Amino acid sequence: IRLVVEEGLNQLPYTECTVTTPTGYKYEGVKFEKGNCGVSIMRSGEAMEQGLRDCCRSIRIGKILIQSDEETQRAKVYYAKFPPDIYRRKVLLMYPILSTGNTVIEAVKVLIEHGVQPNVIILLSLFSTPHGAKSIIQEFPEITILTTEVHPVAPTHFGQKYFGTD
Repeated sequence: IRLVVEEGLNQLPYTECTVTTPTGYKYEGVKFEKGNCGVSIMRSGEAMEQGLRDCCRSIRIGKILIQSDEETQRAKVYYAKFPPDIYRRKVLLMYPILSTGNTVIEAVKVLIEHGVQPNVIILLSLFSTPHGAKSIIQEFPEITILTTEVHPVAPTHFGQKYFGTD
């Protein structure tokens, strides 16, 4: 999780700055430009929040709750809460298991309804299926997808294992 989060942060805009260390030494470093946030797709996306907080303590984090209908497999949004100025921010969308892509597509639609442009959304995922990634790219070609592995079978039990509810 931490490696994917760090690579996502590497994609965000930054400016160079001089940092003075506690010993008085000057160091040429970088700082993020203002206007970044994380959005986790509940519940498995919340597993990635700590990795983001470890890297950026003060980053704002929004939430989206999406559940699939058992019969139709259609994703439905039940809850969405974002920073009020999310339309001006770069968004790290956190969802560890990308299977069909339906959940992420619905999440991106909600973000667009709140004024977020797809080209500022970076999807952070641990495992993706080729079908899921293609579905998202077909619907939103401007989105960036970062994942550790693309495999035809996604480990759908990730949330239960991570949270110990299996």
